[in-house]
Amino acid sequence: MAAILLTTVCLSAVWWLTLRNQQINVRLDHLSGEAEEIAYLAGNLSGSGLMDPMWNRDSETLAYLNQIAGDVSKEYNAFIMIIDRNHQALVYNEAISNEDPAFVKSMSQDEVNKALQKILDGEKLRMRSESGNAPMFTVGEPVEKGGRVSGAVLIRTRAQKIESGLGEILWRVVALAAAVTALTGVVVFLFVRRRLKPLKQLETAAATIAEGDFSVQVDEKKGDPELRELSGAFNTMTRKLQGVEAGRREFVANVSHELRSPITSIKGFAEGMADGVIPAEEQPKYLRLVADESKRLSGLIDDLLALSRLEREDAKPDYTDFDINEMLRRAVICRMNDLEEKKIDISCEFETDPCPVHADSDRIEQVVINLLDNAIKFTPEGGRITLETEVKNDTAEITVRDSGSGVPPEDREKIFDRFFTADRAHTAGKGTGLGLSICKRIMDMHGQSIRLLDTEEGAAFRFTLKTAEK
Repeated sequence: MAAILLTTVCLSAVWWLTLRNQQINVRLDHLSGEAEEIAYLAGNLSGSGLMDPMWNRDSETLAYLNQIAGDVSKEYNAFIMIIDRNHQALVYNEAISNEDPAFVKSMSQDEVNKALQKILDGEKLRMRSESGNAPMFTVGEPVEKGGRVSGAVLIRTRAQKIESGLGEILWRVVALAAAVTALTGVVVFLFVRRRLKPLKQLETAAATIAEGDFSVQVDEKKGDPELRELSGAFNTMTRKLQGVEAGRREFVANVSHELRSPITSIKGFAEGMADGVIPAEEQPKYLRLVADESKRLSGLIDDLLALSRLEREDAKPDYTDFDINEMLRRAVICRMNDLEEKKIDISCEFETDPCPVHADSDRIEQVVINLLDNAIKFTPEGGRITLETEVKNDTAEITVRDSGSGVPPEDREKIFDRFFTADRAHTAGKGTGLGLSICKRIMDMHGQSIRLLDTEEGAAFRFTLKTAEK
């Protein structure tokens, strides 16, 4: 609105000045035209000068001249002088003498003489000048007779007379400018209101989200393309927030369930032994169960802490160069008792040995242990596990295969979700369902990938690492 108001004021000022100058020029043109007609009549009078008796013979022309000069003098309150080269003059100042005698007295004789001399030299005069405190307009027209300048017509009037009536125009300009400003203000208000309506909806929706309701959506079809795009992005954000909120609630519910189960078991067994409900000879067995549940509870807490540390914004890998083949061998040795207990045949197929990689060795060891533990857990007795490494360009691919039951197609997209431990999942059992989530987060931190391969038998997980520079 400020810009519109400023523009309206500037345009009004330009318009006012244009109209003012136009009106002044029109009046001066009219005055110059009158002076030209008077000069023409004076040039057509008989005789050689203003005092020549021959003038009287042209009574009609002289009367017409006197009439025009008198009318101009009255209309413009003007001083009119007709002079010949003999400095004989006719002066028409009766109207101005009666109406504004100070005007006649204020005229400078020297200024009048200079103006007359210019006209006698053949120059048409049209100027604005200051005469005392009263600015004046002067027009002059040479009187020609027989092809030469024989005299001059001089008309002088107050500038106020030429410029009068401009106040009324000014008020009209101001009124029109005010009307334009008001109309423009209404149009701009309606325009801005219409354009801001989607923003108001966004503001209301944002306030609703701030109160915890992520189901709100805004209309994506209203407003300018930019606002529609913003509304679309806002709706996408709310949908993602809904997903995050659903994940948070699911996470809290899963954590509560996973914590409640071992705590309930431990509490029940402990109270049973304390109350004597469990006989003394049965207590060692239940103490073992309490120990197992405690170990399970400790593992869950460790996994939660590990995942929390990995998801911190400042969590970064501590890069070093190490041999991934050697890490796989150590992992097999650490799980040898479990492998022998289930009579699992394990083999290592390394395309390149050694296979140096550039990564955080502690984090990658956690990935290897989690994948190997899953493979042992879901490989039946007498089954087979294969560890593979392969180098393609500057990337090492590490694969852990097992001959277990595999992962059903409907569970493949959820396999890396937190707490996904349903009985149908490959990770079912007594695990926490956080192992693969931790693996995924570690690989994301490295800018690498981990995925479940399509296999005809069992399951195979493959992750990638950047090879070390030689």
